[in-house]
Amino acid sequence: MRQLRRLGAAAGHRAAWGGMLVPAYWWDGHPNFGDALTPWLLPKYGIVPLYREPRHARLAGVGSLLEFFPDDYDGAIWGTGLMRDGEKRMPDAAALAVRGPLTEERIGASGAAYGDPGLLVSRHVRRPSKRVSITAVPHGHHRSHEGLAALLESEPGRVRTVNVHQGAVSAVREIAAGEVVLTTSLHGLITADSYGIPAVWTMLEPALDGADFKFRDYEAAVTPGRSRFVAFDDLRTLDDVVRRAGTADAARVGELSDGLERVLHGLPAAVSGARRFPAGLLRR
Repeated sequence: MRQLRRLGAAAGHRAAWGGMLVPAYWWDGHPNFGDALTPWLLPKYGIVPLYREPRHARLAGVGSLLEFFPDDYDGAIWGTGLMRDGEKRMPDAAALAVRGPLTEERIGASGAAYGDPGLLVSRHVRRPSKRVSITAVPHGHHRSHEGLAALLESEPGRVRTVNVHQGAVSAVREIAAGEVVLTTSLHGLITADSYGIPAVWTMLEPALDGADFKFRDYEAAVTPGRSRFVAFDDLRTLDDVVRRAGTADAARVGELSDGLERVLHGLPAAVSGARRFPAGLLRR
């Protein structure tokens, strides 16, 4: 049923008519807006992803997913990253784009474009005109963190907290409505960067799998030599959040976004076994 709903959603994108139907992998264990970016974004570029487990996939999508793939994976990688800081050689993979240079080095790739495809969201979703001072994007593990809750509730009406366990478009709109973003979710930071919103990220208990590796990997591509990380103990007030937030360089974000779109032109050559998505089926 999920596959049918996704194919139905793809039918609404004219770019997908006659496009490629590609077996792809993304995390699909529970609703989460970052993981939902793969089936939402790709049809806009004429590519219809059909969910498959890693051993049967020909495209690795958005997220920290590469540990799930076999070492002899010979399909395409598009903006994907590693979860943990450790070597995982993937000599046969077609690394069109990786999340950042740390992933590139650890999988033994070279010449890949950098960036998480979440950077593309602002090209497809208009930023809301109605704004809130701060949007908070806690990772699912941190929604009940007492210290975070106390900070966010310290000034009623100033903060909107985003539930990451929802669809891509609704979460993106909620995050983009903030003048500043506070996040423990990587895609909260990425969404902020897509729209040029000042952001700060922090770490809370329980620690995420891989600790801060995925953040460091991403920032090494987007803000090399500079991080928006602030220890939570240094965020005593909401004014501290606003004061410590930093913005990614718009030109750099645009450059990475262009690269993520451009490398998709090389997908047909990188993905064997992909088929054309019948235009007639999309129109039904």
